Amino acid sequence: MSKQDFTAEQEVLGQVLGPLADNERLKRESNFLRGTIEQDLGDQITGGFTADNFQLIRFHGMYQQDDRDIRAERAKQKLEPLQNVMLRARMPGGIITPKQWLAVDKFATDHTMYGSIRLTTRQTFQFHGVLKPNIKLMHQTLNSIGIDSIATAGDVNRNVLCTTNPIESEVHQEAYEWAKKISEHLLPKTRAYAEIWLDGERLETTDEEPILGSNYLPRKFKTTVVIPPNNDVDVHANDLNFVAIAEKGKLVGFNVLVGGGLAMTHGDTSTYPRKADDFGFVSLEKTLDVAAAVVTTQRDWGNRSNRKNAKTKYTLDRVGIDVFKAEVEERAGITFADSRRYEFTQRGDAIGWKKGIDGKHHLALFIENGRLLDFPGKPLKSGVAEIAKVHTGDFRMTANQNLIVAGVEEHQKAQIEKLAVEHGLMDSGVSAQRKDSMACVAFPTCPLAMAEAERFLPNFVTDIEGLLTKHAIDQSESIILRVTGCPNGCGRAMLAEVGLVGKAPGRYNLHLGGNKAGTRVPKMYRENITEKQILEELDQLIARWSKEREQGEAFGDFVIRAGIIAEVIVSKRDFHA
Repeated sequence: MSKQDFTAEQEVLGQVLGPLADNERLKRESNFLRGTIEQDLGDQITGGFTADNFQLIRFHGMYQQDDRDIRAERAKQKLEPLQNVMLRARMPGGIITPKQWLAVDKFATDHTMYGSIRLTTRQTFQFHGVLKPNIKLMHQTLNSIGIDSIATAGDVNRNVLCTTNPIESEVHQEAYEWAKKISEHLLPKTRAYAEIWLDGERLETTDEEPILGSNYLPRKFKTTVVIPPNNDVDVHANDLNFVAIAEKGKLVGFNVLVGGGLAMTHGDTSTYPRKADDFGFVSLEKTLDVAAAVVTTQRDWGNRSNRKNAKTKYTLDRVGIDVFKAEVEERAGITFADSRRYEFTQRGDAIGWKKGIDGKHHLALFIENGRLLDFPGKPLKSGVAEIAKVHTGDFRMTANQNLIVAGVEEHQKAQIEKLAVEHGLMDSGVSAQRKDSMACVAFPTCPLAMAEAERFLPNFVTDIEGLLTKHAIDQSESIILRVTGCPNGCGRAMLAEVGLVGKAPGRYNLHLGGNKAGTRVPKMYRENITEKQILEELDQLIARWSKEREQGEAFGDFVIRAGIIAEVIVSKRDFHA
């Protein structure tokens, strides 16, 4: 399809792609995301938000949820579900100060149903279980410490991820600054957030959204800044990625990757996970222009009729990569140069102490499932708070649900390690397999969950550890394992060597064939099977891997080479084949 032909198609978009989805009406009629949220806040009859506001609060960083563990019991009592909200903070690059952390910790303790802080795969934190009377207080508390939740959900560009690399401090600092600039540049400009949650002054001015548009984006949009060789943010899970290119220790520009995404819909073969495509290299001064050009092209060309096919990845496959790239070049006023050479050799977080080039120390703490709570014998949440009281550097939340205590001075190292050990935050017995395993929240709070994930993972990892031992796999080795409770992709199972996707309570689809670097999508191996069946399958496969592998061959590479599963090269063609 030529660019001219596509432009003609856009002029009759409604006829070509069908009637607009109802979400488009909702956004158009929302008065730039205000809706009637403020009126709903004063409604004491229900603990939730009604009509369009249920969706609109997502643009303000919140999801309405309820405790599904007690839903049936409340129904018997003729009570509505225990409605509450989950809030996801906007933290570009995941950096937070100790002072901010202590305020977040206090709010979680005093004003949430569960008392926990959840570190997420979007490199930020979430509050779970905030009841309606505390929602405004939550936003005002965050605002008082310089944090907001603008655009961390909804059809907008969400929290911008950045490689958490405190070791090479100069390059990381530059990359982090760009992550913040990109986040600010792509934020909604409406004053709705300030008016509703912060009692901001209502101005008699016309709202304008020069980048996002009055109807915002067709679907959610995710952006990252990554510093090779560590693909710790999983670039291929995201719509737009800036791969940092450094020369002589200084950032000179980015390779731009477009069109990644992991969500799909069970039973719908028009949906699939997809890797991002490399458009080429741009110099630093063109970074924001390119970001805006990619977003506005997706804004104008994305599918607003079928939300299941509305992400950037589907737009690229529908119009063609070259056509999309040419439009970005025209809008940004640039021509992409050839991509600079880079390689991803690892992902995940190096747990433990590392020393940076600036002489400061950095302690990466493994937080299983990202859940910070005081568990019996492991008061994790209290431990981080105690560290925050004495730490003079910063904290860095990672896209793998862990926490880095960064910028520790030599004289503080022993004190911080002592606190970490005492509170169960440092445990030398945690296996490589457990460190390389991850899950989304799922039950009991996520309304989309079809199966357990966070609560399922710990014991399942123990079983996998047993299989590795049984088949004489060295303890230093692991399989990248991800579990997600539904096919929406929050746990990034579609970039794992072994990915489980929830299908029904106690049942999952088993996917195999991703790789260590996170640059290959796995393919479904068995559908709708139980935990017992999954372990039986993996028992046989790990046995074969142990006996038949080539020197140093990872599990995901082995299952493809051995013909156990076909490689997904082009997702649209291969994923469902």
